Amino acid sequence: MNKAVFLDRDGTIVKEVEGKTPETLGYLLSVEDVELIAGSADAIAAARRLGFMIIIITNQSAIARGWLTESELEKINSKMYSLLLGLNPEAKIDALYFSPYHTSGVVDKFSIEHVSRKPDIGMILEAKEKFDIDLTASYMIGDAYSDVKCGINAGLKNILVQTGYGKMAYRKCLDEKLKIDFIATNLTDAIRFIEKNS
Repeated sequence: MNKAVFLDRDGTIVKEVEGKTPETLGYLLSVEDVELIAGSADAIAAARRLGFMIIIITNQSAIARGWLTESELEKINSKMYSLLLGLNPEAKIDALYFSPYHTSGVVDKFSIEHVSRKPDIGMILEAKEKFDIDLTASYMIGDAYSDVKCGINAGLKNILVQTGYGKMAYRKCLDEKLKIDFIATNLTDAIRFIEKNS
């Protein structure tokens, strides 16, 4: 079986954005706004050298809300891939899964509850099935409460990064007594922890 590092995207690999309106705060809606968090490419490359697959799982409710199309999301993700590989040719992403769903959406087919949306584990189970992944040997890294909860629900080891919304998420995780295996300064710090413990 394979082992994987499941990564959140926004606030973990790429910087959170300010948003053009109060409603769109934190939503990455334009390819021009794609900016990597420092060290992301080298951290991903390091994880690959440790034998981990790199799989991004990201909630993208902006699609349900009508702020972003699937085609625009693909362009944003392509820009991220290009930036990563430009900084480190080993910073390859094996797969990316996104959940476009949200019950508060305006696009009918996406305005529903769905098992793919974190903290549910639909995206992880899809990757597990496709790539034969041993979840007990794998990690979830993200900056949000939903990332930690998703990792716990899937039986992964969990790392919360302090980039993005990590500091705010940490307080909520503490309030709910969620088990976090490591609090990392950033993705680089997270992969160092994995290297020491894998």
